[in-house]
Parts: sequence; structure tokens; C-alpha cells
Amino acid sequence: MSSTSSLLRVIKNVVSSSSLRTRRSASNRRIQAMASSTTNPIATFDTTEGSFKAELFVDQMPLTASNFIDLANTGFYNGLHFHRVIDGFMLQFGCPNSKKNGAANAGMGGPPPNSKFTNLATKEEITRDAREGCIPDELTAKISNEPGTLSMANTGAKNSGGSQFFINTVHNDFLDWFDKSSPSAHPVFGKVTEGMNVVMKISAVETHPNDCPKKGVMVNSITIA
Repeated sequence: MSSTSSLLRVIKNVVSSSSLRTRRSASNRRIQAMASSTTNPIATFDTTEGSFKAELFVDQMPLTASNFIDLANTGFYNGLHFHRVIDGFMLQFGCPNSKKNGAANAGMGGPPPNSKFTNLATKEEITRDAREGCIPDELTAKISNEPGTLSMANTGAKNSGGSQFFINTVHNDFLDWFDKSSPSAHPVFGKVTEGMNVVMKISAVETHPNDCPKKGVMVNSITIA
């Protein structure tokens, strides 16, 4: 065998081995990506209109997602109603004053002041504020307010989010904290993964002029798995 033929065979073997390593590396990256995407908790919403599930982005939005998980696990959300529904926009939920559908003060409440929860990513204990139980703004991950996403409601003031959130039914990118076309800053912390048809069914209910559903839509429970 000539030296040229031997050299070509060596080069071919090196290239083949390198190609195999590249494919294996790419496969490992895909597996790791899939594994990491399934580590986030899933919230199951059992409502009077049906059930849906949402992934909670603990990996990207640990503080906000942990706040929601704590409230869900303690039963805070059980028995509350969607108090604001705007077809072609979003559904708002999470006010403790909404146990009675149509309550005049629905939309004004939050978690107990000075209550605590654990950031599931950092294990740090977070204390909600003494005034309205609000949490610090988590304006970090650039996740857009796309259809199906769960996003924090707030008053527009700094650190004014607590227990209330909304589910986008269209792409409301003007609500993104990193979109400077408006002063709105609503960070996304989850997304519906199953039952978006239920969300859209709720979005189509008949409402009063104040956007409260005429027939109450109640969340019986939210369970985290």
C-alpha cells in the first residue's frame, strides 16, 4: 500500500471519528435540552369550564414562578373566579376578593402582607411586602406575552405584582417589559401546554361592561406536579 493511500485512510478515519463525536455531542445537547425543559413544574387548573395545564418557568423566572407555586400549594387560588375577561386580549385571575363572582373589590387584592415563600431555584426565603403582599419585579428573561402565556398583573408601579396574573389569548407584545413602545412591564412566568381550547372557551364568555363574566368562571383548584 502506498504512503498516499495510507494517509488518505488515516484522514478518512479521523474525519469519520470527528463526525461521530459531533453527532453524539449534538444528540447529547438535544437530550439535555429536552431534560431541562421537562424539569419545570406543571400546574393543572381545574375550572368550572374544564381543565388546562401550564408549564411554570422556574428555570428562567424562579422568583415569580415560586411565588405562584407557593400560593397554589397553600390553596390560595381555590374557589376564586376570573374577574376580568376580554375576548381577543386576555383572562385575569388571582384576586382573593373574587370568591364571589362580580364582587366590587375584585381586582384589588393580593397575598397576605409579610407572608413568605421560598425561591425554588436559589432556596432563598422571600418576604412579600408589608402593604399588599407584593413581590419584587423579576425583569430578567425576555419571554414575550404570546398566546397562552401566564403573565404577572401589576398596577404599573414598581414591585406591585402579587397574586394576580393573566393568560394572554393573543400576542400582546406591547406588554413585554423589554418592549419600549409602552410603559407596560408584565413578566411572563409560564405557558399553557394543554387545554388551550378551555382557555379560549373562557375568553368567549359573555361579560358585563366592566369585563367581569356574567356567569362566573371559577377555579376549583390548582395543583402542582
